Amino acid sequence: MFAGQRPKNLGVRDGKLTPCPGTPNCVCSQSEKPGETIDPLPWVAIADLRAVIEGMERTTIVEATEDYLYAEFQSKLMGFVDDVEFFCDRAANVIQVRSASRLGKSDLGVNRQRVEAIRAQLAG
Repeated sequence: MFAGQRPKNLGVRDGKLTPCPGTPNCVCSQSEKPGETIDPLPWVAIADLRAVIEGMERTTIVEATEDYLYAEFQSKLMGFVDDVEFFCDRAANVIQVRSASRLGKSDLGVNRQRVEAIRAQLAG
């Protein structure tokens, strides 16, 4: 219903995920801006991360390579779509993450909560 258009600027460029747009509906482990920054995930294989993502409700894997995973998460009630990316940062030995709503300005903390839920599942 409120899916919006899939962004064309996602992916990894020069070891960086796309910066957040400056609205309070995005978190990124490579951001230094208050409110946007979130810790990267611990190093895991993309296959293990993919298994966690596929186990979550209303998800679609859009792209998966050896070092990158892009998934769409759809909200239950209104069908809003969030774009979530994971990048194996071998230099830092972590998984960089970016989670952003396509539409609207506020996400009521959903993107941050999702990343923390994924972190908890990887730790468990």
